[in-house]
Amino acid sequence: MMDKLRHYVRLVRLDRPIGIYLLLWPTLWALWFAAEGVPDFTILLVFVAGVVLMRSAGCAINDYADRDVDPHVARTKTRPLAAGFITPKEALGVFAVLGLLAFLLALLLNGLTIALSLVAVLLAATYPFMKRFHHLPQVHLGAAFAWAIPMAFTAVTGVMPPLVAWLLFAATVLWTTAYDTMYAMCDREDDLKIGVKSTAILFGQHDRVIIGVLQVLTLVLLAVVGWLSARGNWYWLGWAAAVGFSLYQQWLIRWREPLPSLQAFLNNYWLGMCVFVGLAADYAL
Repeated sequence: MMDKLRHYVRLVRLDRPIGIYLLLWPTLWALWFAAEGVPDFTILLVFVAGVVLMRSAGCAINDYADRDVDPHVARTKTRPLAAGFITPKEALGVFAVLGLLAFLLALLLNGLTIALSLVAVLLAATYPFMKRFHHLPQVHLGAAFAWAIPMAFTAVTGVMPPLVAWLLFAATVLWTTAYDTMYAMCDREDDLKIGVKSTAILFGQHDRVIIGVLQVLTLVLLAVVGWLSARGNWYWLGWAAAVGFSLYQQWLIRWREPLPSLQAFLNNYWLGMCVFVGLAADYAL
């Protein structure tokens, strides 16, 4: 029983929470911008729990979708489903239960947010299959992660999201595409052999340049949001730190090696956190 539980924990990546953080930071950006400071505690709790549940559900459906691919990729062949410790039906069951729990949480929010949550489930459920159809699954993941932003604004305000929300949405899509391309660079050779698609393959020798463009556009949009919201010095200090981390990530991927590329992906934890800390401090102080 304990062995099976450990396999479930690994299936939903609770032992590797980086995905939770990368989904959490833009969600918190949106909540703080929408509430102009600390949001209602119930709304905050619902979104934090929802982030954990939806990221975990996404990992389960991802491994189900990749059940015939992961055994052939060095980085993923030891995952519970790929290694045979969990069956495909069990992975689908985990996705269904976690998705249902997330939807039940959304029922604590207003009707508009509940309606938007259905789109979130659809994006999360379809993302893992996109690498078989086109070279932009990272963009699809970006939309899935960024959809928490309009939901956060509607949960706080009760009305359709304003321009600032959609600018944050666009920034998050671009940011996610950039860091998930870094992640895909780790598997590029295996993916080419297997025949699955990614932005790392699509961008080819121009990968670093395009990632750099995506990073610049992300930072520009975050700057525009800060300007439109009349944010102060603390916000811009967090934004400046994000610029520094973006430059460091470019340095890490300079030789396109798998391990440094993975480190660049993981470094985005600090980028997202600095933007949030700057934003929260700006509203607080």
